[in-house]
Amino acid sequence: MSEKKLFAVDLGASGGKCFVGFFGDGTFRMEEVHRFAHEGVGYFIPDRDGEVTERTYWDDTYIYQNIVKGLQAARRQYGGRLDGIGIDTWGADGHLLTQDGDVVGKVYCYRDHRLDTMCDEVKARIDAERVYAITGNHFQPFNQSNQLLWVATRRPELLKLAKVYLPIPALFYYYLGGCKAVDSTFASVTQMMDAKRGKWSAEMLKALGIPKRLMPEIVKPGTKIGRLHPGLAAQCGLNEVDLIAVGSHDTASAFAAAPVKNAKKALIISSGTWSLVGKLIKKPLTSPEAMALGLSNEGGIGNTRFLRNCMGTWIVQELLRVWEIADGKRMGWKEVDTVTPAAPAFSAFIDPDDQRFYNPANMEQAIRSFIAETGQAEPADRGTILRCVYESLALKYRYVNENINRVTGTETEVVHIVGGGSNNALLNQFTADSVGVPVVAGPKEATAVGNLMVQAVGAGVLPDLKHAMPLIKSAFPISVVQPRNTAAWDAASVRFDRLLK
Repeated sequence: MSEKKLFAVDLGASGGKCFVGFFGDGTFRMEEVHRFAHEGVGYFIPDRDGEVTERTYWDDTYIYQNIVKGLQAARRQYGGRLDGIGIDTWGADGHLLTQDGDVVGKVYCYRDHRLDTMCDEVKARIDAERVYAITGNHFQPFNQSNQLLWVATRRPELLKLAKVYLPIPALFYYYLGGCKAVDSTFASVTQMMDAKRGKWSAEMLKALGIPKRLMPEIVKPGTKIGRLHPGLAAQCGLNEVDLIAVGSHDTASAFAAAPVKNAKKALIISSGTWSLVGKLIKKPLTSPEAMALGLSNEGGIGNTRFLRNCMGTWIVQELLRVWEIADGKRMGWKEVDTVTPAAPAFSAFIDPDDQRFYNPANMEQAIRSFIAETGQAEPADRGTILRCVYESLALKYRYVNENINRVTGTETEVVHIVGGGSNNALLNQFTADSVGVPVVAGPKEATAVGNLMVQAVGAGVLPDLKHAMPLIKSAFPISVVQPRNTAAWDAASVRFDRLLK
């Protein structure tokens, strides 16, 4: 076949990347054409009662501008024709639009503190066990059920103005082509979709006070949902290319790129700001035991991602941020990789998912507070703090793996780590040691790879995702890390598990 070119937009919570994927004659390669950093921006604004609160917003205009820059870069480098565009994003947030296409206010960031108590408010409206039975989702502050309930109870006038609610990937598809649809992988993590039926739950929406008319169509990954606006296509020097729904929840795309041989035996960790730790299963599991263990069912691509959202390298990123403020310069990753292994092993642990680590003013103080309250030895230096974090992450992966195996009745023989965190050699080794099985690391850009492979199926380039696996394995370096010193980690896990609430 003639070479096909697909364009992937991969938006994380701290940056975005644009890639062109090339498919032809049984081969695949991927080239990055644009990269940019972005972050939530804090404002201090009084509300109608005069109370000043800190609000955190995304700059959606800036993100859209960079998507356009990526399209322009693709045209400059590889010509004026593309065969598909797909967008994946972080797994929360969205916004309301009016009938005239106006965005109703700024786009809130999921770490905004307005959501701190919203899980309890959802549970007050509908029984928690019932929520889990319907949606398969566990309670997280950033769930879009919380976000829309906040609007309904604090800003009801905005619901009256709105014509449609678009989750964050759908918002950017809308900017590119006027589409008003969201794929099932993203809808599944809103805590408003019926996990078994793949449709918005009328019971959830009624309990939250959200008019069903606001919710966009749910489509399957691989569905063509629109075309690039003619005016925008002309601006970029491109054809009016198809917009293809992918696994727009970035974890769905990342899991799709993991080179798994036997899903029952493979734990997958999408490693980055968050660590999404889980297995691919055929159907949702919504038992009381699964709920009690904090496990969620998220829509996969022809399957279900049975996983737990764990804090990831966000904790390290925040440590580096507060140390940069203190020192006037940022600690580089080379120094992190030097001081961390040199620090003493197993001096103290944290529960990475303790609420105090979600968005503290000072991450180091939050860690020291947890260690002091749990009666552990105070860290002597920054290297000790970093090692504490990395060891705790690896031990949390072990804990989640054991819980998933208990509920699914499976055993794990290999851990696949995909995403940016797969480059972290120390955390990969700690994970192999902690879980006690080999770690297969890569591909690094798994989210973009999964995005492109789902596009390829939707565009008719590949018949299904099974045919993507040989292409992925041949195109990207995959490393294997063997476990060692597992007895010491077994002993450490006993101490670690005592800290978990």
